Amino acid sequence: MKKNLVSLVAGTVLMASSMMTLAADKLTLQLKWVTQAQFAGYYVALDKGFYKEEGLDLTIKPGGPDIAPAQVLAGGGADVIVDWLPSALATREKGLPMVNIAQIYGKSGMMLTCLKSSGIETPKDFAGKTLGVWFYGNEYPFLSWMSKLGYATDGSADGVKVLKQGFNVDPLFQGQADCVSTMTYNEYWQVLDGGMTPDELTLFKYEDEGVATLEDGLYVLQKSLDDPAMVTKLAKFLKASVKGWEWAKANPKEAALVVLEYDDTGAQTEEHQIRMMTEVAKLLSTSSKGMGYLDPAAYQRTVDVLLGSASTPVITKQPEGAYSHVVFDKAMAM
Repeated sequence: MKKNLVSLVAGTVLMASSMMTLAADKLTLQLKWVTQAQFAGYYVALDKGFYKEEGLDLTIKPGGPDIAPAQVLAGGGADVIVDWLPSALATREKGLPMVNIAQIYGKSGMMLTCLKSSGIETPKDFAGKTLGVWFYGNEYPFLSWMSKLGYATDGSADGVKVLKQGFNVDPLFQGQADCVSTMTYNEYWQVLDGGMTPDELTLFKYEDEGVATLEDGLYVLQKSLDDPAMVTKLAKFLKASVKGWEWAKANPKEAALVVLEYDDTGAQTEEHQIRMMTEVAKLLSTSSKGMGYLDPAAYQRTVDVLLGSASTPVITKQPEGAYSHVVFDKAMAM
């Protein structure tokens, strides 16, 4: 009789567990780039069960050089994506109604890393130099900066020559560029790992040059915000994601190891991911309203930088409805 009772209880628990699994809301997140500590908070939240605690069954899709998150979003392949604000605003102006629902990074990690041997000491020395630039939406902050400096980017004598840079720092080592685009948490360290020393380099951080724009934020299509049930689901997602990011920030080494567990390519190394997570922690939002809050003033600074590109405008008019606090407010109320 006791055995039967135990079996019944166990069966009931299993059934309840199964029903909970079935009842979990599915949600898909498309990352901007490959699995790495740049996205540690999401992997930590997944690994620690933070999404499951909110009743979510989250799928994380890694990005890559052939993956455009906005296209994935438009095609229904993801419910929410990680993107940079300049790229999102440019895409929105072209007709895809992307909306920022949360801003995870508060600072830009973008830099131009130059060889001292090129003679570049200040931005006034860029004229006639070859500068490596990432494209696929990552070029907008650079184009805005060059426009602000008054440099043409068509290779003319008084301007700069733009080298379409792959997602590596090879042009610096191969003598193809005087400067290359780097992130504080990734490619800069690849330069050092490649054998160069900080003394051989001159760094221009976009934050220091007054041309920083908001980077990793979370974006959905407007129609998602028109659906109250989806707003609730996204709020749960944001709540769990922020919990993951706060854990990752407090535990950078452990967070990096979590990321490595989800790296199916095996291309990442422990040393690099720990270093990346340590640098990423410096960029995370520290808003007094809570991580994830998009500061309207910071948003407007990005818009102003983009609109300031007189020669190569990234956007041509003041965006409307490009961000919303509705998901953040709901997440904070949970």
